[in-house]
Amino acid sequence: MDTTLYGPRAWEGPTRRYGPLRRVAVVSDVHAVPALTAVLAEIERAGVDLVVSCGDLTWGAEPDRTVELMAGLPRALFVRGNGERAVVDIHRGVRRPSTEREAWVPRQHSDASVAFVARIPFSVVVDVVGLGPVRFCHGSPRGDTELVTPATPAERFAALTADVEEAVIVTGHTHLQFDRTVAGRRSVNPGSVGLPFHEGPPGTAFWALLGPDVELRQTSYDVDAARAAGPRTGDPAAERITALLNAPPTPAEITSDAEARVFSD
Repeated sequence: MDTTLYGPRAWEGPTRRYGPLRRVAVVSDVHAVPALTAVLAEIERAGVDLVVSCGDLTWGAEPDRTVELMAGLPRALFVRGNGERAVVDIHRGVRRPSTEREAWVPRQHSDASVAFVARIPFSVVVDVVGLGPVRFCHGSPRGDTELVTPATPAERFAALTADVEEAVIVTGHTHLQFDRTVAGRRSVNPGSVGLPFHEGPPGTAFWALLGPDVELRQTSYDVDAARAAGPRTGDPAAERITALLNAPPTPAEITSDAEARVFSD
């Protein structure tokens, strides 16, 4: 098991801080443009001040379209997931892809999209009215591959947050939506927009709205369009992704597996 802590890059400097802001929408693990389009329409109706992406924004069948949609928002912030890190490292030749899809996804990024994801920092902090300073990252505050779940033990959660001061930590990576208090802090995951692990019907996207509290949200979208995207673009994982859209693992199954592994790239 690779337990390397893929944290901030050398160029990043101190974590960037923003706010205070009244209402902040959070998306993560986008993976599918049809789901993202539906969520962004609902976010627009909610009248938020900011959208934060918690990583793995472009690791899907249509990276350039995803960047176009997110970069076109009036105000958005982004944190780097292991997907963004893989795109940049494989594009630059410092990482060798281990699967056909790992080679394929970076090739679907234009030079402009690669440049976009290369500028994304490891984490950001936003002061949200009602919640105070909130730290956003992908895996955990110490590494983009660490798996934080609704069952992460208090001892490990205290360790992974030891170097940060914020009382609210928002993570992605596990594709599980939850909101819990552990080790004296609030641990939130908005869930995955385009590839959630859940027990509801197919065609449900997950996200969250922050301020003055945490509101876990779900949005229906055209799952047939998501199923069609992979075959249309030549995604080598199209068949597997369709199976996950139709019958995803349950949150209990994912939680058990994640807590057994702790890290996953």
